Amino acid sequence: MAKKINEFLAGLPMTMVSGVFLLFALVPHLMNEFGGAESHVAFFPFDPAWVTIVISGIPLLYLAIWRVIYNPGISKISSALLICIAMVAAIAIGDLFAAGEVVFIMAIGALLEEATTNRAKKGLKKLISLAPTKGRRLRHGKEEQIPAEEILQGDLLRILPGETIPVDGKIIRGETSVDQSIMTGESLPVDKGVGEEVFCGTINCFGAIDISATKVGEDSSLKKLIRMVQEAEYKQAPMQRIADRVASWLVPVALLIAVLAYIFTGNIVTAVTVLVVFCPCALVLATPTAIMAAIGQATKHGVIIKSGEALEKMGKVDTIAFDKTGTLTCGRLEVSDILTFDETLSEMSLLSLAASAEAKSEHPLGKAIVAYAKTKGVAFGESTSFKMTTGKGIFAEVQNRRLLCGNEKFLNENGVSIDETILSVLEQLRTQGKALILVAERNQCIGVIALSDVLRPQAKNIVSRLSDMCIRTVLLTGDHKRTANYLANQVGISEVRAELLPEEKVRSIETLQGEGRKVCMIGDGVNDAPALKTADVSVAMGSMGSDIAVDAADVALMSDDISKIPYLKRLSNATVKTIKASILLSMCINFVAILLSLMEVLTPTTGALVHNAGSCFVVLIAALLYDRKFE
Repeated sequence: MAKKINEFLAGLPMTMVSGVFLLFALVPHLMNEFGGAESHVAFFPFDPAWVTIVISGIPLLYLAIWRVIYNPGISKISSALLICIAMVAAIAIGDLFAAGEVVFIMAIGALLEEATTNRAKKGLKKLISLAPTKGRRLRHGKEEQIPAEEILQGDLLRILPGETIPVDGKIIRGETSVDQSIMTGESLPVDKGVGEEVFCGTINCFGAIDISATKVGEDSSLKKLIRMVQEAEYKQAPMQRIADRVASWLVPVALLIAVLAYIFTGNIVTAVTVLVVFCPCALVLATPTAIMAAIGQATKHGVIIKSGEALEKMGKVDTIAFDKTGTLTCGRLEVSDILTFDETLSEMSLLSLAASAEAKSEHPLGKAIVAYAKTKGVAFGESTSFKMTTGKGIFAEVQNRRLLCGNEKFLNENGVSIDETILSVLEQLRTQGKALILVAERNQCIGVIALSDVLRPQAKNIVSRLSDMCIRTVLLTGDHKRTANYLANQVGISEVRAELLPEEKVRSIETLQGEGRKVCMIGDGVNDAPALKTADVSVAMGSMGSDIAVDAADVALMSDDISKIPYLKRLSNATVKTIKASILLSMCINFVAILLSLMEVLTPTTGALVHNAGSCFVVLIAALLYDRKFE
């Protein structure tokens, strides 16, 4: 009950009410200070500052007491405790406006900080929803649907086309292509045959397969992925207020100066004034206001920053780890090369034949070839006798020509021999990380169409700019080593770690952190979520990235423009500098105010106004961040 009341009073609506009553109290208190007027507005039977004290003071008092009771060691002493002491002292001498002002400023600071640190928690729920709930078990020659949690190691399972694989396993019968982007981030379905491993949560695209369960329940790959995200989320501590970091010495010093002031002046008002001006309100506002301005600045540029901690840490980042697919590349396949091995056949003719044959195919490579032919305005005819061999290729008749389109194994199985010259060309294309569709007719390979993920045009420039800023760049990807190395060479990344599962990406991040590096991870897939959570700062590609990756990340690039990464780095550096400048200014103002208080120039009310002016200066300096140019 007490917690609910506290949350209600600390909310934005009641804080606004608190501010209105503080304004009502301000005018008569100033008149009383300088002209001897009544200390409250005529139409109020009480000083309106009491309302501010109750609304904004109770949550602060609750926080101070809670920390004294539950926080360990020196962390029991907080800025909330100092302000509560000042509030009680001001009330004791009858200066209610001063008491109300310090607690109201703290309430505003708490709201600003809460606004900068709230994070969406939907990502983990979505990740959990990907976990399969049922499996098709084969027992005594019969199929039975059972809950996924009842599947045991060694059980024989049948996975039909389009179904999600319920556990980790090994294929014992059948061939297929598996979409395992959830685990590895690979942009292409991976062809799988007998003896190869499949992972929980991945999707069987084409053929029916039978698998033997190898890892079930909490040991499965997807469950480990979920667990890693949960653990990383738990480890992410919220940003601690700077004022609370120094409260261990701030409170004793304030009390000591106030006591000495009373001893030497004999004036309790002077002692209370010292406590009021010592309150770290400007210090509390310095961080959240600068962060709010920076977040607003970033939002204008399509960069969504979820917390102040992300900005603070981004300023310290010295290593950026990139995922490949959907990050440095666009995440879509396009035809990159068309090579003919028949002198009578042109490239466009080969494309026309391949597109005609693949027109009825559901395979992503076939669809990409057809889409490319359409963009080139290539005419292609109707195919007949279409037949697809899952995970290998297709047969079709086009214009009375019997064509085979598929991989080397498929062509060899159908009596097509491939000579050494062609094999060397194919090997060269593979070293560039390209997927290949071979086209054959009359037992002869007549050409090859290569496809590759499209490199973002600005990727090379971004890596170069980061290098100029002394930022180390690393490529972490689930793709094959040859694909990863080829792309890394194109963009200028020298450090490559390929063929990584999600837990291996996490270990790579932890290894870099173990070297004393501050790591920023940039990714877009579900498989990137644990690494995004483990990194010191994480950035997700917002418009095309998975919801889970976006929710797991600290920053989202809504336009998928990675050129914003250097901008984000410069913005975070400027934000940290602004916060430090604001803290220095607030401390200087407090120091001057303390001297004026000891000289009895300031009273609790005028002291509160001076220290309020310091808070306004801090907000003004922070606001300048909003319109600064960082491009």
